[in-house]
Amino acid sequence: MIKKDSKIYLAGHRGLVGTALERKLKSEGYNNIITLTSSQLDLRSQKDTNEFFEEERPDYVFLAAAKVGGILANDTYKAEFIYDNIMIAANVIEASYRYGVKKLLNLGSSCIYPKESPQPMKEDYLLTGKLEPTNEPYAIAKIAAIKLCRYYNEQYGTDFISVMPTNLYGPNDNYNLETSHVLPALIRKFYLAKLLQEKNFTEIQRNISIYPIGYGLDKEIVKEDEESIINVLSKVGITSEYVEIWGTGEVYREFLYVDDLAGASVFIMKNYSSSDIGEVINIGTGEDIKLKDLVNLISELSGSRGSVKWDSSKPDGTFRKLLDVSKLRSLGWKHQYELKDGIQKATEKMISL
Repeated sequence: MIKKDSKIYLAGHRGLVGTALERKLKSEGYNNIITLTSSQLDLRSQKDTNEFFEEERPDYVFLAAAKVGGILANDTYKAEFIYDNIMIAANVIEASYRYGVKKLLNLGSSCIYPKESPQPMKEDYLLTGKLEPTNEPYAIAKIAAIKLCRYYNEQYGTDFISVMPTNLYGPNDNYNLETSHVLPALIRKFYLAKLLQEKNFTEIQRNISIYPIGYGLDKEIVKEDEESIINVLSKVGITSEYVEIWGTGEVYREFLYVDDLAGASVFIMKNYSSSDIGEVINIGTGEDIKLKDLVNLISELSGSRGSVKWDSSKPDGTFRKLLDVSKLRSLGWKHQYELKDGIQKATEKMISL
């Protein structure tokens, strides 16, 4: 059990996962939380990371810092994804051992499992087949982090735990259409399509000022010029008549509201050790949805009246990625947020900013 005054280092506190972890920790009375931005501490630098750990000596570490993105970002910035994520994990895990961290929780991703993995994916399917090519660099970096935790535990007797969440969404998500994951991208696209149908260009302009469109298109928007807004949005598949979506819509995905991930992570950190968990433990809902059905659900919830246009020339990614969460449930934890409720909460949060 973690004492309330324990010093906790939360790496990656400004991201989707990090902000949820900070909310959860503070709600349970943990206030001795260390947070630094990447400009304050570059975790890719071993020297800087070691100096930080030597000075602060945290008792517990949540490793949520990572370079993340969707299919396009993963496939475009391959070298950055593998280098940045390997360096971050290696430096934090080594420093945690070197400076006496009591327990570390390493946040991974379900993309570590083989592309053709049997479904649902059990923890012991790791490294039993080839990875999905579109996110292989990121997956390899995450697998390296898992193995680092395992071998540090075996050689040095550390207590480093690796958890593998399914696809995440929720407050503080990335809504940049160039670099976002599928669910936040869909939420944003249908919301903007609805605004176009309503000719609410003021709100579109405000939304774009908060969340960039990406693809270098934001600079093409002229303030209070409706034609420039229409032209830019059409280039990313958003019109008043239809929303264009990548792929065929025939793939399946599992989604977890990020506050559920935070709840599961803190639950595990407080109550279990690596000897209880094993090399890795999945965190998810154990339920998935066909992408076409997800699109229809988000379209309905958004109030958009347009149609959907599928671009089958674009990649679908892995056909199915459903996690087996029986190990987690055997420990006594289950998700709280169902998909419809989670999407509504995420949409409301995006709109409210």
